Amino acid sequence: MLSLKRLFILGARARTQAALASVTLLPAISQAALPQAQAPSRGEGSTWLETLKNYGYDGFMLIALALCAFCLIVVASHGIGVYHEIHTNKKTWKDLGATVVVGVILIGLVIFIVTKASGIM
Repeated sequence: MLSLKRLFILGARARTQAALASVTLLPAISQAALPQAQAPSRGEGSTWLETLKNYGYDGFMLIALALCAFCLIVVASHGIGVYHEIHTNKKTWKDLGATVVVGVILIGLVIFIVTKASGIM
């Protein structure tokens, strides 16, 4: 019959062998070809400065997209807050309607300004 100590030693040995096997086989599995770096959306420039400007444009567009997403989240959370306050009788349905109208206008303005700014760059 196996003692508890012997079972513990066998379990530790099995874990060690499994860890060793995974470390040994990992490099063979992860030898996939890495993708090449993508050129900026405006293409690579003829000089390194133009290429840097094109990467800057892509970075600006990413920040602008994050700004639009943030505005959408803020407007939605405010609308949910107003909806909650309707049920506690602090606000009315008219307030929720005004919040929706102002929120849609605000999101439209942000998208318009970001689109105009991307044309300027």
